Amino acid sequence: MAFDILASDEAIVKTVAALAANGIATIVVENGEAAKRKVLELVPEGAEVMTMSSVTLDIIGLLKELNESGKFAPIRAKFKAMDRKTQGSLMQKMGAGPDWAIGSVHAVTEDGHVLIASATGSQLPAYAYGSSHVVWVVGAQKIVRDSDEGMRRIYEHCLPLEDARARKVYGIGSGVNKVLTINKEVQAGRITMVIVKEKLGF
Repeated sequence: MAFDILASDEAIVKTVAALAANGIATIVVENGEAAKRKVLELVPEGAEVMTMSSVTLDIIGLLKELNESGKFAPIRAKFKAMDRKTQGSLMQKMGAGPDWAIGSVHAVTEDGHVLIASATGSQLPAYAYGSSHVVWVVGAQKIVRDSDEGMRRIYEHCLPLEDARARKVYGIGSGVNKVLTINKEVQAGRITMVIVKEKLGF
């Protein structure tokens, strides 16, 4: 099965309704530029933000805008002035509970579940509970029928691409070492997903 084909409008409508029933607000936009604008509307200027590693955010220019524009308070900028050897524990805590966590996911099911895979797990605490606000930008090719298909997408599609990227950028491969599945969000308004009718990220 090809996991890089955009979902149909019918599948998107079904997914949006299911996500809403599971406590995840969803906005549908036509392209990456519209997604960038929408996220910048959602995140107030001056807000503390943590951008998670994301090809999607990089492609649409959100990483640079959130971390370098001077309009926000990016945690990654603080990391640059810290020593991981002596302040590693503090850095972990800062990354686990930012006010705003911005990133993407690896699969979204038509029945409203979200799957995120990680090599280290660094982004998962913020998504699961630590952040007061979570925003995901998700290309519509990541919509799948169910969680079983979502796991197949992670292993068969995302992992080979991320492994190749990691080897090029970091000199080491990646792995599906930890997987977070969000079935429902109980804090109203905490999570917003921006679904983009464009192939973005893995």
